[in-house]
Amino acid sequence: MRYLVTGANGFIGSNVVKRLLKNGHDVNVLVRKTSDLSFLKGLDVNLFYGDITGYTTIEPAVKNVDKVIHVAGLAADWGPYELFEKINYKGTINVAKASVAAGVEKFVYISTVAFHGFGKTNVKEDDPPAKNLIPYAETKLLAEQWLWEYAKVVPMKITAVRPGNVFGINDRTFMLKYIDAMLSGKFAEINHGRAKTCPVYVENLVDIIMLVDGNEKANGNAYIATDGLDITWHEFNTKLAEKLGVKPKFGSIPYGIAMTAARIYYGVHRLLNLKSEPFLTPYRVNNGGLDYHFSIGKLKEHFGYNPKIDVDKALENTVEWYRNFKKS
Repeated sequence: MRYLVTGANGFIGSNVVKRLLKNGHDVNVLVRKTSDLSFLKGLDVNLFYGDITGYTTIEPAVKNVDKVIHVAGLAADWGPYELFEKINYKGTINVAKASVAAGVEKFVYISTVAFHGFGKTNVKEDDPPAKNLIPYAETKLLAEQWLWEYAKVVPMKITAVRPGNVFGINDRTFMLKYIDAMLSGKFAEINHGRAKTCPVYVENLVDIIMLVDGNEKANGNAYIATDGLDITWHEFNTKLAEKLGVKPKFGSIPYGIAMTAARIYYGVHRLLNLKSEPFLTPYRVNNGGLDYHFSIGKLKEHFGYNPKIDVDKALENTVEWYRNFKKS
């Protein structure tokens, strides 16, 4: 089959592209002219320059395509709402409408668990979204809600995948900075890392994407995608430190102090209209200091899913990629 992957040059998208090529599919990729294409180097893809915020630039990339995996989006906890709305919400509408016009049969939307909020455990797909969401989470939620309404009036089949905290190969967003901090000694947990977290290794996430893409039972459904672990940040950090060969000794900051600092950083950046991201944000403090844990019961019930790669092997692979990336 021929696929279009949006956001193909990024962390998750590049891993999706590699799997599709490995499985023998033709792959179109939609990237901006200013994009860093290093993760696509040497891959036999059909390159299309465009932008999901411009409908007409999507049309050539989606022509004669059977399926679309829509990964592209603005994933950040800082920035103006209008920008998130333009990319995550309106951009998704553009890609979906162009896909229907081109006769695409299946559309897999990479959503997020972020709109379910913090301070919860064993959250399920049908649980209500949280209130007072950051722009990223709110616009991803709006896009998913729009897609479900759109699915009622078009022949294209739609599935949503809501990843947890993704980590692994090509992860310059989270793990690159996280490991840098751990190795430099500039690393601290919140409340001794007692909060539960929701890691998903990127290859396991790609397995889930392939699973729902190829199964009719997934049509019209959303799936939370994590590694299904009952794990705290401290347990995750300890394992990571061991793979790095460093002593797992971390400082700890009380949640209240961390949140106060984050609000100050955030407030100053907004007041001064600074373009750089704050060192701390309320979202990051909540992610590290409050339970953020989800059930993959629906994946198990529908498909008998269990992750193939366990957390120890996943972290080994991530550390190996990190070291190679730093050498390059």
